[in-house]
Amino acid sequence: MFFTLLKENMIFALAALWANKLRTFLSLLGITIGILSIISVFTIVDSLESNLRGSIESLGKNVIFIQKWPWVFKEDTPWWKFMSRPVPAINEATLLKRRISSAEAVAFHVGFRKTVKSGNSSIENVSISGVSHEFNKIQNFTISNGRYFTDIESGTGISVCVLGYNVAQGLYGAFLNPVGSEIKISGRKVKVIGVFDKEGESIIGNTMDNQVLMPINYIARIADLKSENLDPFISVKGKPGISNEQLKDDLMGAMRGLRRLKPSADENFSLNEIQLLSADFDEMFGIIGTAGWIIGGFSILVGGFGIANIMFVSVKERTSMIGVQKSLGAKNYSILMQFLFESIFLSMIGGGLGLLIVAGIAPLASSWFGMDVFLSSANIILGITISFLIGIISGFIPAYSASQLDPVEAIRSN
Repeated sequence: MFFTLLKENMIFALAALWANKLRTFLSLLGITIGILSIISVFTIVDSLESNLRGSIESLGKNVIFIQKWPWVFKEDTPWWKFMSRPVPAINEATLLKRRISSAEAVAFHVGFRKTVKSGNSSIENVSISGVSHEFNKIQNFTISNGRYFTDIESGTGISVCVLGYNVAQGLYGAFLNPVGSEIKISGRKVKVIGVFDKEGESIIGNTMDNQVLMPINYIARIADLKSENLDPFISVKGKPGISNEQLKDDLMGAMRGLRRLKPSADENFSLNEIQLLSADFDEMFGIIGTAGWIIGGFSILVGGFGIANIMFVSVKERTSMIGVQKSLGAKNYSILMQFLFESIFLSMIGGGLGLLIVAGIAPLASSWFGMDVFLSSANIILGITISFLIGIISGFIPAYSASQLDPVEAIRSN
């Protein structure tokens, strides 16, 4: 009996919506704009967060970076106190590898920019990265042509390099294999032994595509590794099963020992990790999410009032029909469900259209913003849930007022 009554009320509600197409369209427009607004905001925020976190995590979740400057400044620490700190040294990376049993790999890094030439082709302002041998155990990358440095090449500092995809394309074009050829950096010949596979630029600009990777011992012959202009740092990857906290504790003790710091002395180095950035992003995206709710909430509120207004008009137009239904034995809850279903259908259809529009513009937004924009299942469920709740809230009072009409007075209203 219940399901029969439910089916009849649904059919009646749909018929009422179809009979008043203009009114239905106007009602749908309000809720569609509302859902479009709020889900668009959350889709952009979620996509931005996903791309940003993915870019940051590509640096390594279980990697600690030893640097002169911290990534996050404490409020009670003046920045000028960090000025006198020494930069990490290559011998410190070597000693850490021997002393830290919790470290799987330790790499020393420096970077600078130079013009790279090959024949008549040249590229200015190319990122030149000098790394120690275990860099390939810390940074995830794929070499499409050629190979990585050998132990001998890294240890002796032979003039070899691995080109980023964009650098190789700029110097040699799409059809030439640069492996085995020579390029010039600061007038010095360097042999190309490999080319990185194309990665694409992440949202924070982290990519191997625009780099030339060289052994650190070769860079030591042409540049001062102690220069702060090279931004030297040490990256340490923990062994499987070793937590970041344990690795940080080991590094803290080892670095204090290497630099002969007294127990009461402050550290003259910083141990940075991805979690430091993630914590700040949690707070930032929390604020953006709250702003999204406020912006979208006003749109939803307008759409909800629109549906409520249309439902009151619908009740007034069908008052005499309600009286006839009640005089033929229709119960109050049947009248209430009839109008409530109509409100829910309006809201759900409008919300569905809003979701379809967001799904349709997501691929276009990906090209506009230069990142992967996607409509997640969580946002789809959120849009459907909001639409359903708005339908109930907006339609309940008009539906309840309709169910409480006196049948005789309702028939006379005509």
